Formats: sequence, structure tokens, C-alpha cells
Amino acid sequence: MSSTETSTMKAVNYQGAFKVKVEDVPKPSIEHPDDVIVKVTTAAICGSDLHMYEGRTGAQAGITFGHENMGIVEELGSGVSLLKKGDRVVMPFNVADGRCRNCEEGKTAFCTGVNPGFAGGAYGYVAMGPYRGGQAQYIRIPFADFNALKLPPGTENEKDFILLADIFPTGWHGVSLSGFKPGETVGVWGAGPVGLMAAYSAVLRGASAVYVVDRVPERLQAAEKIGCIAIDFSKGDAVDQILEKNGGMLDRAVDAVGYQAVVTGGDKEQPNIVLENMIKATRPCGGLGIPGLYVPTDPGAPDEASGKGLISLSFGKLFEKGLSLATGQCNVKQYNRYLRDLIISGKAKPSFVVSHEIGIDDAEVAYEKFDKRIEGYTKVLIHPNGPL
Repeated sequence: MSSTETSTMKAVNYQGAFKVKVEDVPKPSIEHPDDVIVKVTTAAICGSDLHMYEGRTGAQAGITFGHENMGIVEELGSGVSLLKKGDRVVMPFNVADGRCRNCEEGKTAFCTGVNPGFAGGAYGYVAMGPYRGGQAQYIRIPFADFNALKLPPGTENEKDFILLADIFPTGWHGVSLSGFKPGETVGVWGAGPVGLMAAYSAVLRGASAVYVVDRVPERLQAAEKIGCIAIDFSKGDAVDQILEKNGGMLDRAVDAVGYQAVVTGGDKEQPNIVLENMIKATRPCGGLGIPGLYVPTDPGAPDEASGKGLISLSFGKLFEKGLSLATGQCNVKQYNRYLRDLIISGKAKPSFVVSHEIGIDDAEVAYEKFDKRIEGYTKVLIHPNGPL
């Protein structure tokens, strides 16, 4: 019996709405020959974690958060052949078996073999399977040869590589969903971490102009620093501003907000407002990419329909303009090794979105500040086993 089977570790556990707690829990152990145990060097807090933190997903107390994880392989199951102890790895937030039809087609976000009754699995996220999250000192990785992406040894580019678990590929995915071609104009709604990654991806891929819509000054300033045009929707209708600055409609639009979108001039949620804006702002035969999260149930939704995942949409206008629309979670493995190599080559540096690095004991305070969008908390990295 290994030490990982008999000792405890620290983990960030959900307690109930607006409360997480760092608790001692059993260390994970090898449960299947294809598993590895990873000592977590860095995990990240994601905006999707806030959906659970705010009590909007039906998450039950005791779940360990964390679907953005990287670290060092410490223990291997007998069936693991491509990894070795000491390897530095980053894991897609998608848990996938690599064997089902969807995985064979590269659609790992919709694996049908890891989560009975649901297409797709993830670490530490409600309804996404029995996989504990990595905001903890150790994490078990199933189907490890398939799920773990090897990184160069050492600690270089740690802040960049952790973003390969979710937000960098997801931003890239949003641009791909829109049907983007180099030289086109792109609008990105939302300048949180995913929105900034979508905007950054469009810049890297050769967009002629990228407009980023938000109302938080620090976020809009970050967008401008990577060469984008900031659109502050608190100062007027976003579509009107884009049409004026662009001299016409956009080629592509990306929704990096999701169901918690708010209307101009206030904090009232209107889950369809971003989608409506995108339909208005995009040229006939243009495309919409929607990686923003639209959950099937939300007890905190502003009305009964949207609480059931039913979103009103101007489908007639969508049809009239011949717009293409694509959505869904990111198939991280389609992109992560290529984005890794952009980072290694120095062509990409996505860590500009990182605002704070903390130890695990500071996670409770970090969640509160991140949720309230105060003190510059935007993208927070946790080092559960201490500084690198």
C-alpha cells in the first residue's frame, strides 16, 4: 500500500453558496491500471468555478474544485506506458477515455465513456463525473496516457502552461467555432480570461481588427495592450459602437460571457443579450462562436425559462442573415499541444491574464475577492504545495 493511499492532503472543498473551505481529505490513490497520481504544482480558479461557488449549479457540499491543473507525475498505474515518474504534465479540463466514438473523432469534450448519462467529463465540476478537482495537493488522472500532455521539465513558463488546461484552448476554440479566416474582423463579448484568450487568439491568427466588449476598465485595458479595440458597453450600445468604429458589420463574433450577461446601464441579467448583440453586429453569412457557458439549469436565473436553459433568440434574423452558429465546450486536446509549442517557441505568452498567485491556504479569500471582482482579482493561480 502506497503512502498516497494512507495519508491526507489539503483541498479546496465547496461548503455551500459563497463558501469554500480548505480541508484535509484523503490523498488520491491508483484505482485503475491507466491512472496516474500527479502532485499539483499549479491549479487555477476559473469563472466556471464561480458558477458553483455562487450556488447556481446545484453542486453538493464536499466537491473539490479545480478543473485547470498541472504538476509532476508521482505514481503510475501498471497500464501506463507513455508517462514516467517525474514527468511534468498539464491536463485538459476534459476527462476523456480516448476510446469512444467521439474521442476517436477528436471530440473529447463529449466523451461518452467517462460519465454515464452525460456527454463529457471534467475534474471537480458538478454533473461532470466522479473526478475530484485539482485545487488540492494531489490529483488522480484517469486514462492518463491519453489525458496528460507532457511539458518541458523545470518550472519555466508555468504561468503560461497552466492556461493550456482550459482558457487558452477555449479562447482559440471560440474563434474556430466562428469560422474565422485570417484578415477578418472579430468581435469578442466579454473580457474575462476566456474572452481575452479569444481576442488574443484572433490577434495571433491574423485578424485585421478585434473588438472586445466589456465594462470593467482593467479588462478593457488588458485588451488594448494586446492590440484590440475596447468597447465599453456602459458608455453606450455595444453594437452601435462597433458598427461606427468598424465602418460596418463584423465578419465573426465570439460569446465569452454566457448566461450571466447583463444589460447596458445596470446589473440586471438578461441571458440572451450577448447573443442578440452578436446577431445584430455580424454581417450576412458571417459566423458566431459560442464557447460561453449556458447551463441547462440555474436556480439563480432571472426567469423560469432561462432557469431551465431555455434562451430566447432572434432566430428569424439569424436565418435572414444566413449566419452560421456553433457552440459547445472546448475539445482541449485538439489544440493543446500546438498551443504548448507556440508557448515554447515564444510566439505566445498567454499569462498576461494572470492577476494573482497564492498558496492553497489563501483560496477562501481569493474566491470571495474573485467573485466580487475586487482588488484586480481576475485569473488566480493556486500553488497547493508551496511556491515553485
